Amino acid sequence: MNAFIQEYNRQRNRKPVGDFEGLSPEQMHRLINFPFESPEVVEFPSLLDTEPSAPIAQMFSRLADAIGEDGLKPTAKGNLPLKVVREIARACLGEEGYAEFTWYGDIRSEEDYTDLNITRRVAELAGLIRRYKGKFILGHECRRLLKDGGIRAIYPMLFRTFEEKFNWGYADRYPEVGLVQSFFAYTLYLLTRHGQEWHENTFYEDAFLRAFPSVLDSVEPNAHETREVLARGMYSLRSFERFAKPLGLVEIDKTSEDRYGRVFKLKATALLRDAVRFHI
Repeated sequence: MNAFIQEYNRQRNRKPVGDFEGLSPEQMHRLINFPFESPEVVEFPSLLDTEPSAPIAQMFSRLADAIGEDGLKPTAKGNLPLKVVREIARACLGEEGYAEFTWYGDIRSEEDYTDLNITRRVAELAGLIRRYKGKFILGHECRRLLKDGGIRAIYPMLFRTFEEKFNWGYADRYPEVGLVQSFFAYTLYLLTRHGQEWHENTFYEDAFLRAFPSVLDSVEPNAHETREVLARGMYSLRSFERFAKPLGLVEIDKTSEDRYGRVFKLKATALLRDAVRFHI
């Protein structure tokens, strides 16, 4: 009887579940709890086939060039020098983009250019950049990877560190709920399945809440927003705008967003299938 029950449970855990978009409970368990240790379900190559067209890759490349062999002396607050920040911003945004970005005032510190600030923090967490004798320098592993594979070898380290060590809720207005970040692989699975066409972010919010309705229990409503409104906003902001977009995994179109800025369209990029490979 025990053997029968165990076999029954094994078979049940291997059957696709509708609310899991065709994944079995066993596959979902691996995606949530062991995404980087489950090559039978999903792989994250350590070397990309193509050059990654991603904001974080572009900014890291510019930053590595600025650090070079001599290193960079940080400011008194420990940030990148202002001149370097502005140069990287102009290179990444272009003159027109830079003018628009600085419409209300020029960049006065690294923290004013959030994307670069995050890139530098993630690179430090990954050990690609470190501080030595009062300067930012490139780590030994970073130099080796740049020599052997260039940014195609650096990007996977930035990707994994961004997911495992960087807080996606950094400086946003939502509660400290780590569930969205923990379920990142499922979000990427949804994008792999449906991202060939443009969808509103609410499409993915619906799929996420179908799979994980208990997320609502971890969010406290306030005087202006319900649990569901908060959970949806938190999911879209952190999963797409704070994670997938900087890593170049999605394109986001806000030209038709609603007046609250909560509804927008997105589509997966070719980089997604190069950086994340599902076997399902």
